[in-house]
Amino acid sequence: MSTRVLIVEDEVLIAMETEAIVEDLGHHPVGIAATSREALALAATEEPDVALVDVNLADGPTGPAVGAKLADLGIAVVFITANPRMLQQRIENAIGVFDKPVADRDLAELLDYVTSRAAGRPAQPPSRLRVF
Repeated sequence: MSTRVLIVEDEVLIAMETEAIVEDLGHHPVGIAATSREALALAATEEPDVALVDVNLADGPTGPAVGAKLADLGIAVVFITANPRMLQQRIENAIGVFDKPVADRDLAELLDYVTSRAAGRPAQPPSRLRVF
C-alpha cells in the first residue's frame, strides 16, 4: 500500500518536483495546495496519510497553523521549509521540520521514516530532520 502524500507548497516548481519525486518513490501524491484553505480542502476530500508543509504559503506564513490543523486530523505532518527558525516552538502532533533544499534521497529517507513510524516500526529519523 502506498502512502498518500499532500504537498502544501506555493512555489509551483518546487511543488511539482516534490510531487514527481513522491510518485517516483512509489507513493501517491494526492494534490498540491498553495494556501491553507486549499490544504484543508484537499485533506478533507483526499484523506492523505502524510502532509509535507512549507511555512510560507501564498496566503502568508500560515504553514504552522495549517500544519497543526492537519496533524490534529491524524495526518503525519512534516514541515519542509527554508525558514526553520519560524518553527522554534513545537507544533503539537506534528513530526518535525526539515530544512530546504531537499534532495531526492532526503525525501526518500524522510518518507521511509514517516511510513515506518506510522506502521509502528522502529526507525531512525533522517539526520536533517529536527523531530519535535
